[in-house]
Amino acid sequence: MNKYIKLVIAAVLIALAIFLFTQREYGWGITSLLLAVFPVLFYFRNENILLAFWFLRKEDMQKAKKWLLRIKNPSSELVPKQMGYYNYMMGITEAQDNISASEKYMREALDYGLSFDHDRAMANLSLAGAAMSKGKKKEAENYIKEAKKNDSKGMFADQIKMMNGQLKRYNVSNSQLQNPNMRHKGRKF
Repeated sequence: MNKYIKLVIAAVLIALAIFLFTQREYGWGITSLLLAVFPVLFYFRNENILLAFWFLRKEDMQKAKKWLLRIKNPSSELVPKQMGYYNYMMGITEAQDNISASEKYMREALDYGLSFDHDRAMANLSLAGAAMSKGKKKEAENYIKEAKKNDSKGMFADQIKMMNGQLKRYNVSNSQLQNPNMRHKGRKF
C-alpha cells in the first residue's frame, strides 16, 4: 500500500473520531482514534519489512524474501530509512544465491543509510566478501576496515579476523596476474 494512502486513512479516522466526539459517542470516538494509530505506525514501519525481520531472526530466508517481494514499488511504499533496510534484507536473502545482486543491494543499503552500527558492519563485511570473490583485494581491505570501525560491540570480531586471514593468504593482486602457460626465459637481446 502506498505510504500516502496510509496517512489519508489515518486522517479520515481522526476526522471520524472528532465527528463522533461532537455527537457525544465517546466510546466509538476513542476506538476510532486508537485505530488511527495503526496507519501512522505502518507509515514509519512497513508491515512487510517487520514480518521479513521476524523471519530473518528465525533464519527462514525463503519466507523473509517472500514478504520482501510483496513490496512491489519500494520508492512509493517506503520512507528513505526503510529503503535502506529493504535493500539490506534483500542483500542478505540474495547472498546465498547471487553474490552480484547481493552486492548491489548492500551498496544501496549503505547509500540510503542504516540506523545501527552492527547493520553497517554486516553490510561492509558482505561487500568485502564480494570484493574478495572478484579479486579486488584493496577494495576488500577498505570494507573490512570500515566494518571493524562500525563493529563497536565486537559482534563480528571472529568474521573480521577470518576475512583478514583470507586476505593475507590472497596475496596476488590483479596487476601481478600472469599467464601460467607463458615461459620465463629471461632477457636475451
